[in-house]
Amino acid sequence: MPRVKRGFKARRRRKRLLKHAKGYYGARRKAFHVAIEQVHNAWEDAYRHRRTKKREYRRLWIARINAAARTNGLNYSTFIAGLKRSGIELDRKVLAEIAVADPGGFKAVVDAIE
Repeated sequence: MPRVKRGFKARRRRKRLLKHAKGYYGARRKAFHVAIEQVHNAWEDAYRHRRTKKREYRRLWIARINAAARTNGLNYSTFIAGLKRSGIELDRKVLAEIAVADPGGFKAVVDAIE
């Protein structure tokens, strides 16, 4: 009975993984056993950073809102409390965009909460 060489299935599996390693340097791109480690590490980092990205953007928005609120004589916490009290339902992403792109519009929001 001839031995099983697993040619097509194994090659397809390796090619699929090496396709993910495209663009890596040296053996990380070419050698299957090195590439598999690198690709798995990359997938872990991508998974982790998809969550970290959300946190970092929220921090950026808060910093921008705080800076714009302080130029209008408020700090961040009193500004957000005033928004909630007056029933203005703008999220931090939109507020940060207004603060950067349209300072006059942000001033109108500040005037609306006071």
